[in-house]
Amino acid sequence: MRIITYRNAIHEALVQEMSRDPSVFVYGIGVPDFKGIFGSTSGLAEQFGADRCFDTPLAEDTMTGFGLGAAINGMRPVHVHMRADFMLLAVNQIANMISSYAYASAGKLKVPLVIRAVIGRGWGQGFQHSKSAYSIFAHFPGLKVAVPATPGDAKGLLISAIRDDNPVIVMEHRLLYDVFGDVPEDPYGIPLGEAHVLRPGKDVTVVAVSWMSVEAMKAAEVMQKRGISVEVIDPRTIVPLDEDIIAKSVTKTGRCIVADNDWLNCGFSAEVAARVSQLCFKHLKSPVARLGYAPTPCPCTRPLENCFYPNAVDIIRTIEKQLGLSPTDLSEEDFYSYEHRFKGPF
Repeated sequence: MRIITYRNAIHEALVQEMSRDPSVFVYGIGVPDFKGIFGSTSGLAEQFGADRCFDTPLAEDTMTGFGLGAAINGMRPVHVHMRADFMLLAVNQIANMISSYAYASAGKLKVPLVIRAVIGRGWGQGFQHSKSAYSIFAHFPGLKVAVPATPGDAKGLLISAIRDDNPVIVMEHRLLYDVFGDVPEDPYGIPLGEAHVLRPGKDVTVVAVSWMSVEAMKAAEVMQKRGISVEVIDPRTIVPLDEDIIAKSVTKTGRCIVADNDWLNCGFSAEVAARVSQLCFKHLKSPVARLGYAPTPCPCTRPLENCFYPNAVDIIRTIEKQLGLSPTDLSEEDFYSYEHRFKGPF
C-alpha cells in the first residue's frame, strides 16, 4: 500500500488503463489543460498523444453523443465534465440514448462509455456550479452510477468502470481531490455494487455518500468519546446499490441516518430510507433520518454555503436526537475548514 491523493489515484487509473488498452481515450473541456481537471488528467496528452487526450468545444450534448458513437464502434471513451451541473445539457444523450442503446439493439451493441463529473461545493462558486445531481442519473435504467469517496475506491471503481461494457457515470466531489489514502500500485478493480463499511459500530448506522463519508467519520470519532459506537457505510455506487450491507447494519443498530450530498426531495436519501423501512421495519428503534442540501438553489457566498451544506456537526446533532442525548460540547473539536484547506483548482 502507498499513501497518495484522490487526484493521483484517478490519474494512475487512467494511465494504467490507457497503457493497457489502446481503445481507451480521455476527452472533455479542459482535459489537456495544464490544470488537468484538478490534476487528474495532467500529462496524459503529452504521454499518449492528442488523439487519445483532447479538449472539446462547449457543446455538452454533442460531445456526449460523440462518446456514444465511439463506444458502440469499439472504443472505450472517458468523457470528463468539470461540473456535473452542465451534464444536464446532455440529458437527452444520457437518458434517451446512452442508457437505452444496448436495450434498443437487443444486446447486439455494447456501450463501454465512462462519464466523469465533478460535484459539490468548492470556494463559493454559485448556484449553477455546485450541484451533485447523481440521483437524476440513477433514475434511468441502463446507467451505473459510482460516487467514490476514498483514493483507493477512486482508482478501483474507475478501472472497473472503464472495463465495464455498460455506461458508467463516476461522480467525484471536488473537496476529495486532496484527500490521502491507501492505494495499491498495481491495477485493480472494485466491483460496481459493493458497499464498504468504513467504520464498524453498534449504536447507529450512518449511510454516507461521497464527501459526507469524510464528515461522517469525523462525527463518529467525536461520538466515540461519549461511548457511542457509530457504523459508517459508504455505498460506493448508488446504482447498483448494495442494500444488503445497509440492511444488515441497520438490523444490528436499529437506527439509520442517511448523510446525502444532494437535495433530499426525490433523492438518493429517500431511496435508502424507503428500502431500509421495507427491509428493516421491525428492527427500527426510530424513524430513518436524512441529511442533505437545504431546499434552495446552491448559494454563492461562504457563510450561506456553510448553512446550505450538511457537515459533521449536523450528523452529530442528528445522532444525539436519535439516541436522546444532550448536545455534545464541540468547542474543542477541529472540524474541516474549507478556508484553510481548499485552494481551488488553479
